[in-house]
Formats: sequence, C-alpha cells, structure tokens
Amino acid sequence: MIQVYTGNGKGKTTAAFGLALRAAGAGLKVYIGQFLKGKCYSELNSIKKHKNIKIEQFGRRCFVKSKPQKKDIELAKRGFEKVKKNIAKECFNLIILDEINIAVHLGCLKLKGVISLLKNSPKTIELVLTGRYAHPQVLKLADLVSEIKEIKHYYKKGVKARKGIEN
Repeated sequence: MIQVYTGNGKGKTTAAFGLALRAAGAGLKVYIGQFLKGKCYSELNSIKKHKNIKIEQFGRRCFVKSKPQKKDIELAKRGFEKVKKNIAKECFNLIILDEINIAVHLGCLKLKGVISLLKNSPKTIELVLTGRYAHPQVLKLADLVSEIKEIKHYYKKGVKARKGIEN
C-alpha cells in the first residue's frame, strides 16, 4: 500500500512517525528516510530508542523551503539511492519517505524516479510519503491520501518553534 500525507497544515511528519511507532510496536521493521532535513529534531531522540526503526537524514542542518542549493540536490539524490536499495533488500515492512513531496516539488528529485519507485516496489512493503505539494501523479498511485489543512496557526502570531512541540 502507498500512503500520502500532504497539505499545508502541521502534522504530516508527526502522523508518519506515529505510524512508525505503531508498526514497531507490532514487531514490524521500519525505515525512515528524511529528505531535506539534517537537523536533530526531538522526535529523533524517541525514534532512535526503538530497535525496529532505522532513520537516516538526507539534508543539511536547515530545512530547505525555497530554492535548493547544489548540496541539497546531491544529498536528496544520495538519499533516494539509499531508499531504493532498502526497498530492493525487502528487509523493512514500512518505509517512510519524509518530505519527499517537497524534494520533488523543489526539483531535488525527479518525479519520474519517484513514480517508478512507487510502481515497482514490492507489494509487501508499506510506503508512506510526506510533505506539502504532493504531485497529482503520486496522489493517483496512492491507496490512501490524507490532506492536512491549516485552518489557524500560532506562527502567524509570532510564536517560534518550541522544543518538544515543533522541534
């Protein structure tokens, strides 16, 4: 199955990580590849304590929101190759591609490659893609799509990211 968590609201990664915890609690093996992220977010501290969850980041210490630099593209491509190898090994039951939709949207990864990955992955692996701007072709291939829509956000009042809540 293919799941997509997209939209402009807060909680896409959080939803995917919740699924990772549920899967690990059931004894499944989980792989999380985070695109465009290289900073140590608080959730990584929790996730790393679970022996059934492996997480790798493919980004710099800042999150890329606009025009990516050459280094961002290189890291995303390297990460995508690692993801493909992990899928080919078939040693994980759940693979989360965190922020991959943004990586495609910003041109760090080619849509064609992601579509090929989705079409050719073993059906025994649950794939989860997160990030804003999920491409319509990705949405068409997905078995489940959740759009997380922002209605109101305290960032607009000047509230900064808080440890344990946003980072």
